[in-house]
Amino acid sequence: MTDWNAMDEQYLMSTYTRLPIAIAKAKGNVLYDTEGKTYLDLFTGLAVNVLGHSHPAVLEALHRQGDAFLHISNKFLNPPAIRLAERLVKHSIDGKVFFGNSGAEATEATVKLVHKWIKEQDNGKSGFVVMKKSFHGRTLGAISLTRQPGVFQDFPQPDIPVYEVEPNNVEALRQICHEKQPAAILAEPILGSGGVQPLSEAFMTEMAHLCHRQGMLLIMDEIQTGIGRTGKLFAHQHHQLEPDLILFAKGVGGGLPLGGIIAGRKVAHLFRPGDHGTTFAPSPLSAALGNAVLDVLLEHGGLEEGRENADYLWRQLIQLQKRFPSMVKECRGEGMMIGIHTALQPKQANQLQQHLLEQGILVDITQGTVIRLLPPLTLTPRETDTFIDHLEAYFESIV
Repeated sequence: MTDWNAMDEQYLMSTYTRLPIAIAKAKGNVLYDTEGKTYLDLFTGLAVNVLGHSHPAVLEALHRQGDAFLHISNKFLNPPAIRLAERLVKHSIDGKVFFGNSGAEATEATVKLVHKWIKEQDNGKSGFVVMKKSFHGRTLGAISLTRQPGVFQDFPQPDIPVYEVEPNNVEALRQICHEKQPAAILAEPILGSGGVQPLSEAFMTEMAHLCHRQGMLLIMDEIQTGIGRTGKLFAHQHHQLEPDLILFAKGVGGGLPLGGIIAGRKVAHLFRPGDHGTTFAPSPLSAALGNAVLDVLLEHGGLEEGRENADYLWRQLIQLQKRFPSMVKECRGEGMMIGIHTALQPKQANQLQQHLLEQGILVDITQGTVIRLLPPLTLTPRETDTFIDHLEAYFESIV
């Protein structure tokens, strides 16, 4: 029998602490390991598989585009990508799309585009306001905007002024914007890696007002929150905001690498041939799968189904919190992006994750003690009940 753990340690660099299961296949909302055990996937590849695994519409697009062509140069017109860009624009902000391969690449494109906008405006503004505990990627430009010490460490960073503000602290936001005169505010509508912390309506509204009054760019990082995860195509749409720039990735490629930015009219004209680029994006295959995802979400009731399934999950979590107030301090998030803020110690939270793994349920832990749920929009009430039953049984065993 193949020892996948040993081979992983021997041949792959240790940039992730892996759960000790080797995946053989996936179908619907379930993963199957090489020994035949099944796991309910509340991870979804860290917010990628919004429709679960092997969705029929995605598989159909995979085969159809695979039969046509897999890769062409950006020197040619790319119909699947053009169609996907059109739909993203029509369902978000008026502008243009730049495609990359990942969320970090979306952040890098944002840094370069904002730099060009600063030079064009020539008004003395510079730098970004970002949220404490935010996460925007691991490349060198992105880690300068990511405010987690374990991520940015002591790696070299570009000379970009970056100003931290506590999420939902309106007065601190006003003070930084007044004193520092930044060029842009960059924010995740819900901090994901930072503990699943939603930005409040008041804070989001103030960000928009400050950007309008002071001539700054409002930038929404929807890499994790976008593509239906919170019940709308993009999470900022819950707040009736119109950002100048939207970052997207994860769920947009239907399981394949794809990301990018939607640049509003203030900045969409700034990239010229040679300013930025990438060999592999937009992948025609990823774009075709992205169109299949949007078909399901926007035309075949996927968003509505996801909201109904999420509402059921939230109702069960609220009841769980009432039953175990000493274990569950708070449930935060929106739609199928949920943080169960526990009263556990980090070691206990890891033990809980391991226990659920043994019971065939996959969850993530972030910020030490937060159970991060990123379920597929297709999660059924029966699957929710299975998860809640196991979580309840574990809490009962340690109370």
